[in-house]
Amino acid sequence: MNKKSGYVFVWPIGTRIIHWMMALSFTTAFITSFYEDLLHDHVALGFIFLIIIIYRIIWGFVGPRYATFNTFKLSLPELKLYFSEKIQNRWRQIPAGHNPASSWFTIWALGVGTIIVTSGLLLYGIQEAKGFFRFLNSDFSQYMGILDSIHKYAAYLFAFWVFLHITGVMIEQFWHKTGMVLSMINGYKKTQGEDTQVKPYLSFFAYTTIVIAIVTYFFIISSNYNFLTMQKYTNVYYKEVHPVFDKECGDCHSAYPPFLLPKKSWERVLGKLDNHFGEEITEANISRSEQASIKEFLLANSAESSTREVSVKIMESLGDRRPKAITKTPYWREIHKDIPKSAYKDKDIKDKSNCKACHKDFEYGNLDDMNIIYKNK
Repeated sequence: MNKKSGYVFVWPIGTRIIHWMMALSFTTAFITSFYEDLLHDHVALGFIFLIIIIYRIIWGFVGPRYATFNTFKLSLPELKLYFSEKIQNRWRQIPAGHNPASSWFTIWALGVGTIIVTSGLLLYGIQEAKGFFRFLNSDFSQYMGILDSIHKYAAYLFAFWVFLHITGVMIEQFWHKTGMVLSMINGYKKTQGEDTQVKPYLSFFAYTTIVIAIVTYFFIISSNYNFLTMQKYTNVYYKEVHPVFDKECGDCHSAYPPFLLPKKSWERVLGKLDNHFGEEITEANISRSEQASIKEFLLANSAESSTREVSVKIMESLGDRRPKAITKTPYWREIHKDIPKSAYKDKDIKDKSNCKACHKDFEYGNLDDMNIIYKNK
């Protein structure tokens, strides 16, 4: 028996909360993906999305009436008939559960959503060398670009279909007058049918999922590094790894991590020390043996030998070019293009080459996105 005359109770409160959590997590994750310094937030939101995708797939098999996949209308003739009736009959009665369009949309959303979270986890491991799959960084760094494209365009595709979904809901609300917008707020649809009944263990499952998703989000953002975001590359203490490099190069400027330039670039940098970016370096400053030791260290740890994201992308951007300065690489220019020129006149920055001003722990070879301390105002 229906609790509300003329309406059917379709969506229990747990389902409604999870629906809005999914919408909010995807939207905010999509927005934060455009900002390098918000990667940590993007990952935390992505984990909410991941947990809800897993929940919805399980819910599709064990959930209550109107939620399970076996109630979905997935035949093409039904889909064609649905749109035909939608156009021809403004006042047709809507089904209590999923109509053919929403049935296809749900399956599509779960499929594309699975691609998004899977590619995201793999990309986080291979490109950022973090998370569960950080161990893949060494052997699969050449696939960064492919994974990035899959992740990005799957998200665009998902966003497009969300737009179509919202458009359909608005048409139902304002043209067909079915009150569709309110159904995912109060749980009732203006139609005929039996109210859904949710067994206690299913309610427990839904509420537990909500708690796990929220706790996971705050657990991730509460600290830079935990077992979900653990990184492969930590600080390199060059003072211990190569004291001569750290002292002699670090006396005049921040010692640039070797993995930021290819071998031939380092050879050019060290090839004419009589004019080292406007300074003359002689054997009186750095002995010949120390120069040879520094050169050997830089060449052995150059960009070609690293699978860090920055190294791989610098090498991809260079082609045949081998500039002497990091700021002359196409990759550096691309990722810094939105920083106004006035920023480099700031008394704390002064020059484009002063990487340490904006990247905390730069002198330790740590260029993690979460260590970006400059904010574009």
